[in-house]
Amino acid sequence: MGATARGQTLEDEAVSWLQEYITVDTINPPGNEYRAVDFLADIFEAEGIEYQTAESAPGRGNIWARLEGGDEPGLILLQHSDVVPADEEFWTIPVLSGAIRDGVILGRGARDMKGLGTLQLATFLALHRSGVELNRDVVFLATADEEAGGLYGVGWLIDNRPEIFEDIGILLNEGGGGSRVGQSVVFSVEVTQKVPVWLRLYAVDRPGHGSSPRTTSSVTRIVQALNTLRENPFPPRIIGPVNEYFGALSVDMDQEWAGSYADIQSAINDPNFVDKLHEARPGHNSLIRDTCSMTRMSGSNKINVIPPTAWAELDCRILPDKPADQFISELDDLIGYTGVEIQTIMAFTPAISETNSRLYRAIDSVTQELHPGSRVLPSVSTGFTDSHFTRDLGIISYGFNPIITNRGEHTGVHGNDEQVGEQAFRRGVADYYAVVRNVVID
Repeated sequence: MGATARGQTLEDEAVSWLQEYITVDTINPPGNEYRAVDFLADIFEAEGIEYQTAESAPGRGNIWARLEGGDEPGLILLQHSDVVPADEEFWTIPVLSGAIRDGVILGRGARDMKGLGTLQLATFLALHRSGVELNRDVVFLATADEEAGGLYGVGWLIDNRPEIFEDIGILLNEGGGGSRVGQSVVFSVEVTQKVPVWLRLYAVDRPGHGSSPRTTSSVTRIVQALNTLRENPFPPRIIGPVNEYFGALSVDMDQEWAGSYADIQSAINDPNFVDKLHEARPGHNSLIRDTCSMTRMSGSNKINVIPPTAWAELDCRILPDKPADQFISELDDLIGYTGVEIQTIMAFTPAISETNSRLYRAIDSVTQELHPGSRVLPSVSTGFTDSHFTRDLGIISYGFNPIITNRGEHTGVHGNDEQVGEQAFRRGVADYYAVVRNVVID
């Protein structure tokens, strides 16, 4: 892409924006996303772009801007500005560095998702600067709180600023990505995601002295429930998008895995294969079944006291082919005999975005043109994004990121030394713009 009025290319500007964006402290908790709002607002003001902001709670800032176009259903470029915490003890650079070292841009958010958010910003500004007539409105939306469930971000905006989403038909968010294995490049487009169902198991029993254990206690009830869950993994099943995803992956698999991935529906009937998949590829195992991770638990606050209550929390993720209520009922059938009560902390609704859209076709055609021989495939995310909110509104929502990552390359997403390759990021600036331009300009 050509040089801007400032004598820099858009790619140069995007690198500088990302470096500065990373240094903006929006670690959630507590969030303080108003800092990201200030950062983005300064850029919009310099560009002469009108924008709006709203705080869902003190410091929890959201910002959006709109380029007006024709009558086609609008497009939202959605990003979250919050990032997860990090333990600097295990990092080799400051957590909010933004520095470039050995060809990579470093710092929390470089990947999730200030890097992709900066691609959206660059695309939005490039469309504005071009002055070209758009066939639809394009909305830039940066929100709070995605890393904690989005209730102070997209969830709040839907309830309190519904006009943002009126006449919107399509949306681009995080969730997909490009990967290179040898000379083969695959772009995954997230069309659905496992549904988070966060649960608390709660038990009540007679308290007493630790020197005189009874046959049951609140703690033993919790332990019994957790052990039952551990020894009875949810049975595997294959939904349509997962079947398509595994089939597409099989093309690049070695002989050990290719046949099973090509016919994953049959492969899951072999317990040995299921066990091997779980051991070797836990992420792919999570796509073939509902899962629950045991993450938190508590009992007595004193070692010699049997407590009257105890609890444990589960991070469950279910395939999007059944409602959360059905899953919870099935879980209760499994562990209810222990006397624990299942309390729902959070449960979203399932939804799948169709691939028969101009946006999906643009991703497919443009990436193949820019990266000859590459493939695009719909995917299912094991994690959740804010797209579940917008799918509930009937908006076709895709997770797409054109930045290409080499197999085995360190990314540090939710981990240590988060980073993105500078050259891959620069290429992503042009590629993202090309996809969006294909959709919004006739």
